[in-house]
Amino acid sequence: MGDSAPSLLHHCHAHKLWGLINRTYSFLNFVALLAIFYYRGAFFFNENDPKYYMVPFLPWVTVSAAELVSSFLWVLKEPFFWFPVTRTVFPESLPKDPDLPGIDVFVCTADPEKEPTFGVMNTVVSAMALDYPAEKLSVYLSDDGGASVTLMGMKEAWAFATWWLPFCRRWNVKPICPQSYFERPEEESQNMEFIEDRNTIKEKYEAFKQRVERKWRTELETDTKRSAQNHPAIIQGYSI
Repeated sequence: MGDSAPSLLHHCHAHKLWGLINRTYSFLNFVALLAIFYYRGAFFFNENDPKYYMVPFLPWVTVSAAELVSSFLWVLKEPFFWFPVTRTVFPESLPKDPDLPGIDVFVCTADPEKEPTFGVMNTVVSAMALDYPAEKLSVYLSDDGGASVTLMGMKEAWAFATWWLPFCRRWNVKPICPQSYFERPEEESQNMEFIEDRNTIKEKYEAFKQRVERKWRTELETDTKRSAQNHPAIIQGYSI
């Protein structure tokens, strides 16, 4: 890769030949579309042609509208193929952990009825499980609706994360979203230690899910006065 390769984070290679072929193909298709639209337009405005009164009007209009919509969608899609590129990444060029900058992850929600709290908490836990130095990663959850279930859910998410994060890092778990991980079929493994850890984490996950969803249902039934415009301000921090 040369002396400069270690300093590169990624390399972008443009496929000029494929780009030329795709643009030529697009041009030929565009000419064909113009011919079709000319034919359709000529038919509509040529009342002297005997065929004008022989063809049913509604099917002709329907077909013309379908062609127009399909052509519009094709025009929107085709430019993505004009400049095909291939990217190569160099993870080994990333700076060491002490040199990485701090990052902030913001998760926003507003209405627990439209955005179920358990799904929001899965997003928060996933952000906390990112492969990044823990001391340089901050995750913020903003609830514009000020729902008490969000605060309670955050406490539960923090408690579950103390189990989930070590499990992810120890066994290099993918995906790092607990909901996605436990909803897919269990992977086969002969490592009894991993199986025991996974079963333990799954029990913690099910308990976490039940507590959050129980509180969420209660919140929707009872806390009807709280809204995005009428709620107390609450700020609370957690550290793992």
